[in-house]
Amino acid sequence: MTDTFALPDGYEISTDPGRIDAARVHHWLSTDAYWALGRPREKQDRAIAASLNLGVYDSASGEQVAYARVVTDGATFAWLCDVYVDPSARGKGIGTALAAAVRGELRPLGLRRVLLATHDAHDVYARAGFAPLERPDRFMAHVFGQ
Repeated sequence: MTDTFALPDGYEISTDPGRIDAARVHHWLSTDAYWALGRPREKQDRAIAASLNLGVYDSASGEQVAYARVVTDGATFAWLCDVYVDPSARGKGIGTALAAAVRGELRPLGLRRVLLATHDAHDVYARAGFAPLERPDRFMAHVFGQ
């Protein structure tokens, strides 16, 4: 499976942390992402600072239209999270291209696995090579609360 899916013409992906529009990402996640509703800006900024961040940008305007964050030790494991595509850019394959780009960024690290959780975008991630856990009974979580 390839690690690249073509973005629509007029869009580009970047891992440059200086290009991330942190205010926009915070607005998207804290107001429209079921997993991050109400997340404080300070917490989002800390998450961005401690993660590998990918953004998708309109090539003409430079405006950010999508975001993904990866938490990783850089050796064995990664967690893909906070994936968001602006409503105006949805339905164009940007989410699948972004998930595939994450795989491409992580492949050289030799990680054993990349995990993610989704309530409603299974088909987007499946197109990028993600699959349900083979043994979900082996995974556990502790939730500290909101």
